[in-house]
Amino acid sequence: MQNRSLPYTFRKWFCILLLFVPFASNAQLQPTGIFDHHEDIGDPKIKGSIVYNKEDQSYTMSGAGKNMWATADQFHFAWKKIKGDFIIKATVRFIGKGTVDHRKIGIIARDQLTTGSRYADACVHGDVLTSLQYREKESDTTGQVIVSSYHPTEIELERSGDTFTFSAATFGETYKSVSRKIKLNDEVYAGLFICSHDENVVEKAVFTNVRIIIPAAKDFRPYRDYIGSHIEVMDVSTGLSKILHSAPNSLQAPNWTPDNKYLVYNADGSMFRYELASGNTSKLNTGFATQNNNDHVLSFDGKTLGISHYVGAGRISTIYTLPVTGSDNPVKITSEDSGHSYFHGFSPDGKKMLFTGYRNKEWNIWSIDVNTKKETQLTEAPPLNDGAEYTPDGKYIYFNSARTGTMKIWRMKADGSEEQQVTFDEYNDWFPHISPDGKWIVYESFPKEIDPLTHPFYKRIYLRLMPVAGGVPKTIGYVYGGQGSINVPSWSPDSRKIAFVSNSKL
Repeated sequence: MQNRSLPYTFRKWFCILLLFVPFASNAQLQPTGIFDHHEDIGDPKIKGSIVYNKEDQSYTMSGAGKNMWATADQFHFAWKKIKGDFIIKATVRFIGKGTVDHRKIGIIARDQLTTGSRYADACVHGDVLTSLQYREKESDTTGQVIVSSYHPTEIELERSGDTFTFSAATFGETYKSVSRKIKLNDEVYAGLFICSHDENVVEKAVFTNVRIIIPAAKDFRPYRDYIGSHIEVMDVSTGLSKILHSAPNSLQAPNWTPDNKYLVYNADGSMFRYELASGNTSKLNTGFATQNNNDHVLSFDGKTLGISHYVGAGRISTIYTLPVTGSDNPVKITSEDSGHSYFHGFSPDGKKMLFTGYRNKEWNIWSIDVNTKKETQLTEAPPLNDGAEYTPDGKYIYFNSARTGTMKIWRMKADGSEEQQVTFDEYNDWFPHISPDGKWIVYESFPKEIDPLTHPFYKRIYLRLMPVAGGVPKTIGYVYGGQGSINVPSWSPDSRKIAFVSNSKL
């Protein structure tokens, strides 16, 4: 029934006014995945589009536009408003051969949604050109800094104050980077773009592994100030990663259970399980052990969980075991009177446990007999040996050591003899994990500038893969993380995937 109580003249002018007010459906933003909105910039002749696939968290973009150069831009843009520092990363590829060599895809940050806005971008062209492009003044001429990376698939745009850094690599390689100071607003529109470089042509591209990362404050206090976490799972052959679970606090070190049902991780001193089938999380009962760090490992048969729990006022890391289903009374394995013990691996038969022990004022790899509690020292090379883990056949132990001045991956026989260095490049390598089929090693690499005796939070790190038989490491993950990302064995039972933690302020 119509409301006839309003005067006719008022109703008439009210209806006329509506003709000049955009309908809510047109005015509303169109959230797509992690982005607030997507739209064409510069009114291209042919409209662009984007499709988000929730299953693999990919974005398929199409777009036209004359160019993104000179004094004006035309392109399709998926954006999110971001204040302050950020890192945006993605794996990118064009679909098809394309029409124009200088078609463009990448990551961009702009002051405005106008065609001549100031901006900085990480731009991958259809030919071999890869460059940090920028416009320093409104409607000014575009400039660029070329990155010596040809046909990269892994790209990252980082803002730190007024400095923008473009890092690029072909999957398997490490980044090459260029930087430039570019003055933009504190709050920018940032996200993915595509431009065909021909107003009569539509190009398409796929963006995967897309992450918007808000890094920790420069003055954050380690082990006191924390940012959020993503638990991710990656296919090691392709590098395709998927976020399974996110939280605003510090989640660390996921173990993958051999029955392929759960990821076990620690947070705020407690242990948790993430159920892979349902996505549900639940707290694991560890009784009195509620000050657990991220050094926890499952036995090879998946029945027992070893944890490292801080004991007493001195917070001495002490090893306990309990059923993987939980327990009110974990069994103590090491004594806090002996010094810190950080657990890293069971023997395949479950009779021994490996740990990093602080004994006689030195950090070395030790084993302990689960039944007799007898400790055996396996390394004695200063200053630090850590992250020890048995191979599935029990013949070797892989670990990381800083004995050469840089933290590198080593191996030795199970009795501690015949120590051999395994990795040799400039990076600081930590936490080697052997795949269940015994064929592969995955580990994390910190930049050479990092103190080799530390594995700090909130750094740009690489996840790397190499054959157990030896060879050149392959970079499979480009991650903002570090401490807690992959401290523990995290392979899937079929040796095809790994679980890890990345970080961002959420």
